[in-house]
Amino acid sequence: MIDFLIKDDVLVLRYVPEFANTNNWIIDAIKTKGSVKLKKTFYFEDKDIINNADLTEEAEIEDFFDPDLELSTHFHFAELIGNYYKVTRGILIDDFDIHISKEILVKKNLFVADSDVSVFKLIKNISKSNIYLGGEHPSAIPIDEFEKLLKFFPSPHERRKYVQARISSILRNYLDNVKDAEKIYQKHIDSKTSKHGTDLTKLFQEVELLKYSTILDKLHEMLKDENAYSEHQWQEEILQIILLLYPKYIFAFKSVPIQARLADGIKDKQLDILLVDSNGYVDIIEIKKPFENAIMTKGVYRDNYIPLRELSGTVMQIEKYIYYLNRWSVEGEKFLSKKYEEQLPSSFDIKIANPGGLIIMGRENNLSAEQKHDFEVVKRKYRNIVDIITYDNLLERLRFKIEQIRKI
Repeated sequence: MIDFLIKDDVLVLRYVPEFANTNNWIIDAIKTKGSVKLKKTFYFEDKDIINNADLTEEAEIEDFFDPDLELSTHFHFAELIGNYYKVTRGILIDDFDIHISKEILVKKNLFVADSDVSVFKLIKNISKSNIYLGGEHPSAIPIDEFEKLLKFFPSPHERRKYVQARISSILRNYLDNVKDAEKIYQKHIDSKTSKHGTDLTKLFQEVELLKYSTILDKLHEMLKDENAYSEHQWQEEILQIILLLYPKYIFAFKSVPIQARLADGIKDKQLDILLVDSNGYVDIIEIKKPFENAIMTKGVYRDNYIPLRELSGTVMQIEKYIYYLNRWSVEGEKFLSKKYEEQLPSSFDIKIANPGGLIIMGRENNLSAEQKHDFEVVKRKYRNIVDIITYDNLLERLRFKIEQIRKI
């Protein structure tokens, strides 16, 4: 049994044999070999031994043991310097100093992991900096964090599972009916406590809630009085909302010149808005004011509602722009990267690779159930090319987002 007690400014390690009738082999070992090692971790020499007679009952003992027990052996382990006990070099490690805050209740498991594995001998293979446990030192490791670190030391049971996993991975290549020890080992590892960082979602909950609530209120107000905005102003306002809802896009360039390579030659065209994501890839967006009748016909054609010219024309327009950009390809990438290089980060290139399209237009609140169904069919038809979003769908997405944040 190993425990620690304090005598004046000295932290004392006490070793008590498990059985009272055991001979004091420690003294014999030191006389014979000059040193002794306990739990494969603590290394002591004759100079470290404290005479039992020098210890008094006033010593602070973590658990009760009879200090006069003949077989107990006491060692000078660490000395108080300021607010830290400095462990004598050589007892645990030679490579760096170990300082333990005087506020910490010192126990054996701070130094010895399962199956007598020396904690600090393993640490020295990773770092040889002086270590401060607890206290106010600038580089101190909080004791609760250090105890978390100790949980990563494998137990004998875990090491046994690891060996079995390695053996089974080889035997399964040659033998039948071999237990899948790899799967068992991985399941065991997954069940262990892993590192948990700050809950960023919770941290930014109030900010996100304010952001999306403000956007929702703004969009409601805009839709109440859409005629107060010009087409250009409307696009500017909605584009701000889209960039907040789709953070993958980090740039939005307006009135973008592109080249259309047609059979009768090259013609200059102009995109209203070109979106650029964080990897440099481009997409196209069309923003239309939400006119009352801009999506589906009121009457049916062969028992189906069909898209109005405003919608089908916008889809066709985006399809053409996508075609032009793909044909422009490498030359287009160079042209656009050069044109906007002052607005782009250093070494950031614009890339063209099957751009997608996004259309913001129309309302669904005035559509019947049958019209909404046929509109969904239209959207799914073009889904691989363009995402069609109505303003009511935009409102719904915002409400769902706010509801999700509130549940965190």
